[in-house]
Amino acid sequence: MRRHIFLSLVAAAFVSAGCAQKPAEPAAPPDTRAADEAAIRAADQDFVKCAEAKDLDKCMSLYADDAVLLESSGATIGKENIRKPIQGLLNAGLQITVTTTSVLVSRSGDLAIDQGTVQVTGKDKAGKPQTSTSQYALTWKKMPDGSWKIAADTSAPLK
Repeated sequence: MRRHIFLSLVAAAFVSAGCAQKPAEPAAPPDTRAADEAAIRAADQDFVKCAEAKDLDKCMSLYADDAVLLESSGATIGKENIRKPIQGLLNAGLQITVTTTSVLVSRSGDLAIDQGTVQVTGKDKAGKPQTSTSQYALTWKKMPDGSWKIAADTSAPLK
């Protein structure tokens, strides 16, 4: 009988020790921030190239379907609604230079913030070159296929 009680106590100790163990932590996702930053910097330059080529569809391919464009006049929501202001930018025949100053990718690898300056050169009413510089901020989100799309776009003129 004592042997039976002893074996029961030993079994109970093993069961309680097994229950007390923490489950294994899931493996951390791979750190792809450097590659993601490079992809976003390249996309910034892709926008400049497609803007110079006046390729609206290519410019719009960089935006998420539910993107938001924040301007001084208010917010434009949705990729299809953003087409009109981007078309206006392309039709103006402007020369655009983007200087990316920083790209911060979240550790989870699904969101990033990209900021820098945009220099835009066009012609005034008299035909003289006129240049303005703005500071921009873009929020990017990673799509299920691994590509990055602009989720939010805003800029403000520098004085």
